[in-house]
Amino acid sequence: MDNNINGRTLAFNALLRVIEDDAYSNIAFDTIISRSEANPREVGLAAAIFYGVLERKLTLDYIISKFSKTPIKKIEPKALIILYMGIYQIIYMDRIPDSAAVNESVKLCKKQRLFSASGFVNGVLRSVSRSGMPELPNKNKAQYLSIKYSFPKEIIALWQKSYGEEITEKLLESQSGRPPLCARVNTLKTNTDEMIKLLSAKGISAEKSKILENAVLIENSGSLTRLDEFKKGLFHIEDISSQLCCEVLSPRKGYKVLDVCAAPGGKSVTMAEMMQNDGMILACDLYPQRLNLISENAEKASVNIIQTKAADAQNQDYGQKFERILCDVPCSGFGIIRRKPELRYKSVIGLDTLPDLQYLILCNAARFVAVGGILVYSTCTLNPNENGKNAERFLQEHSNFMPYEIKLDNIIRGIDEPSNQLTLFPHTNGTDGFFISAFVRK
Repeated sequence: MDNNINGRTLAFNALLRVIEDDAYSNIAFDTIISRSEANPREVGLAAAIFYGVLERKLTLDYIISKFSKTPIKKIEPKALIILYMGIYQIIYMDRIPDSAAVNESVKLCKKQRLFSASGFVNGVLRSVSRSGMPELPNKNKAQYLSIKYSFPKEIIALWQKSYGEEITEKLLESQSGRPPLCARVNTLKTNTDEMIKLLSAKGISAEKSKILENAVLIENSGSLTRLDEFKKGLFHIEDISSQLCCEVLSPRKGYKVLDVCAAPGGKSVTMAEMMQNDGMILACDLYPQRLNLISENAEKASVNIIQTKAADAQNQDYGQKFERILCDVPCSGFGIIRRKPELRYKSVIGLDTLPDLQYLILCNAARFVAVGGILVYSTCTLNPNENGKNAERFLQEHSNFMPYEIKLDNIIRGIDEPSNQLTLFPHTNGTDGFFISAFVRK
């Protein structure tokens, strides 16, 4: 274990995992950091470069194409990652001298035994340093936006068609930089004020959410999972949008609740805390191995009303009626791109089949809602085909359900939509992109 490892090497190793092995960014980065025992300053530098490169990859490709005679596809993969890192530091990290960005990149090449590539990397980076950011293509609006914000044209076109030009540009602007982490305070063990004091004593800045009383926003925290407060279950990490989803469902003490796609269990735990650990929550997931995550998170939070079950949400017979059912379905994930920037480069193949899968899950869950009970359908994506269209289709085809009005304080509605639907945008409420719709059984 190398305690003196520097931030650039950490960033390189994590980028290699994401770009070559298709790993999720948060898992790749946390794994690399946990093995390194690097000091906080180097971890901070690693995080800035790692997430910055992933966010700006299309822009960085464009810059390389302007300064390299070798096509990107022919550049050795490890050398390309080092190029990405060097250019990101030169263009976007003002506090790092260009000379340091160039020299450290060359050193990293040699450390990776890329001796023949080190001269090429040195030459390209020095050219970028001399010339700066090249002019963006301005003849084609779609290409301009794609390169400026490093987003595929397909997602930009989808958002333009769905939400219009103005919201699309605000959405694209909101995707850069690391978003604050949000923690759900475990009200069975502590309260918001006490939690903020405990974090402050560890040198971690936290403030109350303006939207939810039991949520705190945390910045520049390092790894929260290392904290005793996390290990003791005084809080868990959960975005405001997911917590709002539970608020809309509004589970109460003594209720029976079904969470059909529950892993890793954050919403189940939040609902159990809202129910004061009194009642029953059946938390299901398609993959049996993921049920352990739900049980571990429940145990950490000292919650004992959560039962787990392996179930295919498309056709599972749950065998009883529930006062509350949550369908937080698998989706394209376009709402959490700022947390997992690599999602923007994933193939959009299969996007047209997702709505039917989601609708099957919703329809099956509806069979088990008790009379007067509430059914909530949600996604962490920004795509009307997966969101509002499924909600509207459900009401058209299920006469035994009515719209259930979503009433939430301190929420800005970014678009006009039915009162039982809510689309959350990062630029309006500071949340992840998220969709919630609610129905009541007649």
